[in-house]
Amino acid sequence: MDVKDQSALVTGGASGLGAATARALAEAGARVAILDRNEELAAKTAAEIGGCAAPCDVTDTAGIGAAIAKAEEANGPARILINCAGIGESARTVGRDGPHSMEHFTRIITINLLGTFDVIRQFAAVATDLEPLDSGERGVIVNTSSVAAYDGQIGQAAYAASKGGIVSMTLPISRDLSSRGVRVCTIAPGLFLTPMFDGLSEEFQESLAASIPFPARLGTPEEYADLAMYIVTSGYINGETIRLDGALRMAPR
Repeated sequence: MDVKDQSALVTGGASGLGAATARALAEAGARVAILDRNEELAAKTAAEIGGCAAPCDVTDTAGIGAAIAKAEEANGPARILINCAGIGESARTVGRDGPHSMEHFTRIITINLLGTFDVIRQFAAVATDLEPLDSGERGVIVNTSSVAAYDGQIGQAAYAASKGGIVSMTLPISRDLSSRGVRVCTIAPGLFLTPMFDGLSEEFQESLAASIPFPARLGTPEEYADLAMYIVTSGYINGETIRLDGALRMAPR
């Protein structure tokens, strides 16, 4: 898909991987809406790229619908969806305080997995009704999983389950939407320089980077954006999850 003049939604687009992808889309001529629960930062990022911001908590079904409607009012119906909203928290199945909190487990699944699916289904309901482009395509969806879907570490049962669910639903959703001309792919990033790492010392970041075979460094949000843009613009990629990790395979801890 040629993104120029197309409307795009980016969840979690106020910072990190989402913000980098929103910038890349805008630079390529797309009309970008940033959907994020951090309203102030979303507005700031949107202003920087000439886009619009729509407050959105992916655990709120009605709120997702309202955000998509606001974006459509500003930019027209969206053909591109980049799902970057999510959280990363850890807890052992049995820890010092007893068994893993079900509230904590449910929260991570609700945000990372159910939130991703809720945005997909509401976006697809609009995109599948659009007139097809010359290629026959109506839309494209890029989701964000994690290498934890495959190599979950100690304390990552909930996180790995949420990200593994995104991988597992990529192919069936792509099959569901194939007859409607909407492609679906997922990126599974490794260790990336995102706000999640802001509180870590430089020494600890260097130790993490040393575990990556090549290149032995943390990934950058711009590299995630590059792959997301390639998926969007390359019409034959569909139903696939791509690891973006420098050949990293996570150790147990």
